[in-house]
Amino acid sequence: MRKKITIIGAGNVGATAAHWAAVRGLGDIVLLDVVEGVPQGKALDLWQSGPVENFAWSVKGSNDYIDSADSDIVIITAGLARKPGMSRDDLLAKNVAIVKSCTEEAVKHSPDCVLIVVTNPIDAMVYTAFKVSGFPPSRVIGMAGVLDSARYRTFLADALGVAPMDVNAMVMGIHGDKMLPLVRLANVAGIPITDLLPEDQINDIVKRTQMGGIEIVNHLKTGSAFYTPGLSAVEMAEAIIRDSKRILPCAAYLDGEFGISGCFLGVPVVLGTGGVERIVEFALTDEEKEALQESVAAVQNQMTATGL
Repeated sequence: MRKKITIIGAGNVGATAAHWAAVRGLGDIVLLDVVEGVPQGKALDLWQSGPVENFAWSVKGSNDYIDSADSDIVIITAGLARKPGMSRDDLLAKNVAIVKSCTEEAVKHSPDCVLIVVTNPIDAMVYTAFKVSGFPPSRVIGMAGVLDSARYRTFLADALGVAPMDVNAMVMGIHGDKMLPLVRLANVAGIPITDLLPEDQINDIVKRTQMGGIEIVNHLKTGSAFYTPGLSAVEMAEAIIRDSKRILPCAAYLDGEFGISGCFLGVPVVLGTGGVERIVEFALTDEEKEALQESVAAVQNQMTATGL
């Protein structure tokens, strides 16, 4: 049976996610937005690339949630994007209202879907979707760790002059300045990066990863990153649709794992049919625990600010 993916928000991130989903052959795609004509035009353009890219899935643009009915995956990208001088927290109040509305409509028409939230600040927005949807936590996931880890791996690969695919590295914690790029476990083909790079250079890469989003915002000036965020959401959707049991860092609901309860935070999870199958827990050093607790404090502040 053909799968169905709805992407809410036809801006840069949403349209890019639709493109990646089509190229990867995940299923029929609905691109949904409140602005008339925008999702229809972008979807029609993407659909017409099928003969060139060799995909046969339908791509439909719509302003009506009824067209999203019975989706297997709903990816929420709708919301305001950051501009120079803005933090992710500056977006919180306005994006809470947007994500709340999107979630209410999405679950009304697709009560069995898995929600993947991309809207910033992600950790607060996935909490919003969780509270509004009434879904079990396994079916509400935030996209953050895949993106942050991709940036981390890219910077390490560039410093080492190696292929990024051979760099294994992961980022945990909040999607923000207090994220935790794990140095201890990062390696290249099994070789620890601490054996390959000096400490000061690693520290610079960690800092650049933590500031990776604002670096792009400062270049673009009128928006934020979209190529890799869109692809990262699709990477998660593909793992769920294919039931591939991929271990990916995602914003998942913690219920005692890593000694944390009651919030969504970036941790490694196993993704398969139905969403998060389990959180992969492992021992952290005291320094890593302390850094992760800083993320928890920041996320809890965001959760309180949502008013939910």
